[in-house]
Amino acid sequence: MKWRIRREKIPEKINRREWLAGASLAALGASTFSGCGGKQAAEQPAQSEAPLALKDYQPRSMRLPETRIERSKYPAIDFHTHLSFTDRNSKPERARFRAKPDDILPVMDRRNVQIMVNLTGGYGAALEESLNYWQKPSPDRFVIFTEPWFNRITESGYSKFQAEQIEKASQVGAKGLKVLKTLGLFLRENVTTGPLIKVDDTRFDEMWEAAGAAKMPVAIHTSDPEAFFLTTDKYNERYEELSAHPDWSFHGKDFPSNRELQEARNRVVQRHPKTQFVVLHVGDSEDLKWVSEWLDKYPNMHVEIGAYRRAGPPAQNGA
Repeated sequence: MKWRIRREKIPEKINRREWLAGASLAALGASTFSGCGGKQAAEQPAQSEAPLALKDYQPRSMRLPETRIERSKYPAIDFHTHLSFTDRNSKPERARFRAKPDDILPVMDRRNVQIMVNLTGGYGAALEESLNYWQKPSPDRFVIFTEPWFNRITESGYSKFQAEQIEKASQVGAKGLKVLKTLGLFLRENVTTGPLIKVDDTRFDEMWEAAGAAKMPVAIHTSDPEAFFLTTDKYNERYEELSAHPDWSFHGKDFPSNRELQEARNRVVQRHPKTQFVVLHVGDSEDLKWVSEWLDKYPNMHVEIGAYRRAGPPAQNGA
């Protein structure tokens, strides 16, 4: 039996490499059915293992050579620390300390850290406890900031009360005001229920002005990484983190967007030019060009570059 081979012209749109690849596949297909009576070749190989579950993903760091700096060349100021927090369940509120000065001071000396700023010094009785514990015994090593009484937002005359508390805090020794991201993301009209209170709510105008009058800088944490405001899906760069901690997501519900929070904070800075604002964590904005524009526009704005990594506490405690 003779086989007739028909010569076909290769289409111009297929290049030589594509044609060779096609020819190879054709040859492979022919071999599959070769053998006795056109019997099909051996069975297909077994399916590969199931994809790795995200919960089982434990990457190992591929380290490059690094230079460890054990001690700062120049005396340093650690502007962003949380040496204490306020126990709001106590009546009156009490300060809770994360360490003892006798434990912290030797570390500071080894690292050449001259001063540590404890931003979360609290308010009222808790503030006085923090001042007595850290700042007053070592005024050249520890600096304490106060915080707003957010849990009294429902009270009549809150604006005036909060401004007066800033003045009192300054008088007893507090050096600045710390505002957590509670404002804008957690504080509501009934403290924990009702609509969210915006960062630029005018009820806080007297507080911002009082801080400026007392020469107290305002360290303000607004928003969170932008990915926390997006859908938690395969395109989210923090999918692994948000899958492990879904309560860190601010996507949907009644939460403002990352940009809305930033813009509200910027309106506060613009409204109070005599008050100095330090936007923490580079303003929680990954858009450095935008951050640069803020600094050009608002002479009373400063940027702090501290990073932070959560290891488990709820998002509300991020500071």
